[in-house]
Amino acid sequence: MPQLLSMDPTNVGFRWLMTFALALEVMASMGTPAFGCVAAPARRQSVDILGRKAHFSTAMPRADLLVNLVRAGSQGDQRTFRSTVEAMAAEERAKRHGPLADRLEENLRQPTPGPKAPEVVRSFDGGHGGLLYEMEPRRSLDSIFLDSTVLQPVRELVEEQQRAELLRSYGIEPRHRVLLAGPPGNGKTTLAEGIAFELMVPLFVVRYEAVVGSFLGETSGRLKRLFDFARTHHCVLFFDEFDTLGKERGDTHETGEIKRVVSSLLLQIDALPSHVVVVTATNHAELLDRAVWRRFQLRLDLPAPTLAQRVAWFERFESEVGMALGISVKTLASRFVAQNFSELEQFCLDVRRRYVLALPGADIKRIVADRLAQWKGRVGPATAAKD
Repeated sequence: MPQLLSMDPTNVGFRWLMTFALALEVMASMGTPAFGCVAAPARRQSVDILGRKAHFSTAMPRADLLVNLVRAGSQGDQRTFRSTVEAMAAEERAKRHGPLADRLEENLRQPTPGPKAPEVVRSFDGGHGGLLYEMEPRRSLDSIFLDSTVLQPVRELVEEQQRAELLRSYGIEPRHRVLLAGPPGNGKTTLAEGIAFELMVPLFVVRYEAVVGSFLGETSGRLKRLFDFARTHHCVLFFDEFDTLGKERGDTHETGEIKRVVSSLLLQIDALPSHVVVVTATNHAELLDRAVWRRFQLRLDLPAPTLAQRVAWFERFESEVGMALGISVKTLASRFVAQNFSELEQFCLDVRRRYVLALPGADIKRIVADRLAQWKGRVGPATAAKD
């Protein structure tokens, strides 16, 4: 009863308490016995009620009126409360306690504020229970280096989503399930971001640490809540490291719980409406369950950058910084054999970082040469395996 605890003098509960204190004072002044007890001599006391002084006697009022008054106040029953106070006022008036009866009735005539609107509690997790986190798409498909065998089908999917109403008028649904495979760092997450950017919809990324539970049936239940949320949004739903959930059910080392999770996952993917574009990414396609593959209309491989793509990357980098790198882009591309596009991006950021810190006398050619020498000494999977 939050209203009954308010100290606002216009609050219904506060006025009820003050009226109740007044009723105590009226009854006590009469020396009326309560609960079958003999009335004790009235002894005036001053009690602080919610910050205001109420003067009354220690003698008790009539039991039935007192009980009705307390019950009505605790339950928020204004009708019973009013009728009880009116009965008390009538009784006092009959006993020629006119001023006190007038004060009781005056409290009832005061305007009663309307019921307080219930507080709307809004969740900070967006309504999905913390199973997802939202990324703001910032990169378009044009900003991503993709092979034509990947870029063309992705652009077709985007067009189908943008013209979905036309397709539906012919009884056809747009494609909306994409599986991306390939080594890490080659743009799978970036491609999901690019699709969301082109469609101008939010990108929701699944949080496995929140989805996967340790108790029987917990993971499947959370997956259901996740997909129930996604169905209500036009969005891109991204599963990174999809092999975490979509493992081969024939693996003898896996438990029965994992098999149930995979079955639940596949059913939920099948039930997704076409306005939800689900994009999954894996670095280990060989670990995926065989039934996973047929669920996806687009199955794309994102390989490591070729020499031509590295040349194009450094040409664009020269255009962005507005100066020559002091070494031909073809020579640079041949000397810098990146394992993935992420390394290309990090190398260029490293060059720009050192150039800014060396201003005003920065020598871009020397900086690039130093960065090449440093990157050659970087440890990687191959060198780590040798050690």
